[in-house]
Amino acid sequence: MSALDVDTVIVGAGPSGLAVAGCLTQAGLSFTLLEREASVGASWRKHYDRLHLHTARALSSLPHLPMPPDYPTYPSRDEVVAYLDNYQRALGIEPRLGVEVTRATRAPDGRWHVTAAGEAWNARNLVVASGYNAAPTRPTWPGLDTFPGRIIHSSEYKNGRDLAGLRVLVVGAGNSGAEIAVDLWESKAEVAIAIRGPLHVAPRDAFGLPAQHFTLALSHLPVRLADKLSEPLRDLVIGDLSPWGIVRPPVGPLELLETTGRVPLVDIGTVALIKQGAITVVPGLAELDGATVTFVDGRQRTFDALILATGYRAGLGWLDADCLDERGLPRAHGREAAPGLYFLGYRNPTTGNLREIALEAQRIADALAKQRPAASADPRALKPGLARKALSALRLVR
Repeated sequence: MSALDVDTVIVGAGPSGLAVAGCLTQAGLSFTLLEREASVGASWRKHYDRLHLHTARALSSLPHLPMPPDYPTYPSRDEVVAYLDNYQRALGIEPRLGVEVTRATRAPDGRWHVTAAGEAWNARNLVVASGYNAAPTRPTWPGLDTFPGRIIHSSEYKNGRDLAGLRVLVVGAGNSGAEIAVDLWESKAEVAIAIRGPLHVAPRDAFGLPAQHFTLALSHLPVRLADKLSEPLRDLVIGDLSPWGIVRPPVGPLELLETTGRVPLVDIGTVALIKQGAITVVPGLAELDGATVTFVDGRQRTFDALILATGYRAGLGWLDADCLDERGLPRAHGREAAPGLYFLGYRNPTTGNLREIALEAQRIADALAKQRPAASADPRALKPGLARKALSALRLVR
């Protein structure tokens, strides 16, 4: 199979891949953007209906095109999808859709040899932006195969309309699990959420402002000091949740994120429902016997459906490079991780994922621009004034 020589291959056309592509387009640099799905932003299109950004609109734009100012503070899934579609059009990004990369390895000449079904590229640079939610994680427990009801991973969950009146256990208290629990309660299901260990809960809003602003103000401090300074805010807004079965970890949320990758639960109303008794907290699962679930503390309850909000894997087994940690995630982000290799979108910082993606995408583009003399202006580059026109066009199609 002959390979096409290119400057840069970007893998993934979600927010991360689009952000890098937008920055390279503006810099007049050529690239090939590969996406395994049939559209850009495919993960966002597949998410559950109720999903909203947990970060503020004003701090969540990709480079060179702000989110529309008439979007709400926390845009919905559909609004984010519309923004990504318009971002692609406005910046003239032309991805190769339906192309799944199967292998990428560094050749003896220093280039990255990237292969897909029937195609190959030799690239000076490889930007991996396929996301950390590429492959759902589906844990198992003794007796799971005897459960007679529905078992749905959060990646497959859309809404709770067909679960009304049923006893539903949400397994996992990350941000998806907590919001799905609220959605199920709003759909008139009887909801319990399994939390297997200590958990930090952070407010989405505090004193009328997105809490993201407070996190940003502390982001340049050492993590332990930032955790200490933010503790009074968590005490005031969230409080002690141990009476309801949610215990804080012994270390602060930023230190825990840095050492384990575990993010705090951003509360969008789940805590109030737990305190009201509308959502019940149970511990981790031990085993199942038919519809009966036994928890690690010996309690038993019967359920009609299980929602597995148990996370994802990055699914980077196709990449032949010694730069991943024990969790299969990149050790370096937004900068060169190995000669000619860059990763973007594989962490979930408390300062906001989309905000950090935008900053790191520009850093990657700046690094690639330094490799060769400045190129002539790319005709796809977004000219002055087109950003305003693009925003107007987005309002028309919403």
